[in-house]
Amino acid sequence: MKRRIIFATGNENKMREIRMIMKDLGMEILSMKEAGADTEIVEDGMSFEENAEIKARAVSRILTNDIVLADDSGLEIDYLDKAPGIYSARFAGEDTSYDIKNRILLDRLEGVRDEERTARFVCAVAAVFPDGTVTTVRRTIEGRIADEASGGNGFGYDPIFYVPEYGMTTAEMDPEMKNELSHRGKALRAMKEILKEKIGEDME
Repeated sequence: MKRRIIFATGNENKMREIRMIMKDLGMEILSMKEAGADTEIVEDGMSFEENAEIKARAVSRILTNDIVLADDSGLEIDYLDKAPGIYSARFAGEDTSYDIKNRILLDRLEGVRDEERTARFVCAVAAVFPDGTVTTVRRTIEGRIADEASGGNGFGYDPIFYVPEYGMTTAEMDPEMKNELSHRGKALRAMKEILKEKIGEDME
């Protein structure tokens, strides 16, 4: 049976990024829903790594022959004591649009000087293998919170996350540039190298 990679997400934007980065593995890459594992997962971990592993293990219990990956990512704003952090997706309510979430954060930082608006995107990716072993990686991208939302690419908090050395938000970057620089892009590439090593010649 051809081994597959299942990603524990239903987010199509995220799946697009994942497929772009991992396409050269030569394996079928499916979302959990596409693979028939449409299950409710309670993310009650206390870190990005714990939540990523919780999601991957939940799907792995259903799809025991597949490699299951999951990520947990979020925005840490230093001025707000690293909030929203692991609660980034649930900040201001899970069904609240990101336009509103971003507006709330911009309002909370109104009048705060540039040097105090430091922030980072964090991404932890966990892999659960058919033998039950787990590997996790964490990567970040440093930046600051912009004064206003800008850019139509990306999703989530991208329009307010400004990367000074490039003079733009991650929502103003084209997909290739964002994948190269982003927390998720870095974490997925690191995990891809682990997968190549773990599976050896089957992955080449």
